[in-house]
Amino acid sequence: MKHALVFLAAFAAGAIVSGGLKAAPAKPTPAHDNKAPIDISSDSFQADLNGKTGTWNGNVILVQGDMKLRANSVRVTTVNGNADKVMAAGNVVVDSPRSGTATGDNAVYSVGPRTVVLTGNVVLKKGKDVLQGTHGTFNMATGVMALTGEKSPQNPGGRVKGVFTPNSQ
Repeated sequence: MKHALVFLAAFAAGAIVSGGLKAAPAKPTPAHDNKAPIDISSDSFQADLNGKTGTWNGNVILVQGDMKLRANSVRVTTVNGNADKVMAAGNVVVDSPRSGTATGDNAVYSVGPRTVVLTGNVVLKKGKDVLQGTHGTFNMATGVMALTGEKSPQNPGGRVKGVFTPNSQ
């Protein structure tokens, strides 16, 4: 199984400029605030008070600070009354000023460490730049992202793909 691991802090935090993969000075963006309230809306909700989980179904929109997550279904688990993990399934879209827009089949947002793991057909877009793979880990505190490609029906070559548009300046 071929794996390509790419750390693209320049992609996640700033711009790609012509003449190769040189990072332009990035505009400072505040790190994601994992202590901000989590606002969730959906078509329906079901709670398991014994298991300390809540499940939102249908057109789910979750917003926390500067991050917005959309999915078909979202399950939130709590520890000591605080949100611990957010598991999203179906047409997952995560928007963040630090990492751009990431999409995938499924996602797990770990609230404490501020990480989002996307699986399935993972696509990351920032401006005109696009990365594709099958598994992406995004650290919202640092803006660092790792992307791997595994052989699958959607990715028969098992590779990470990227298209970077040089800055016209």
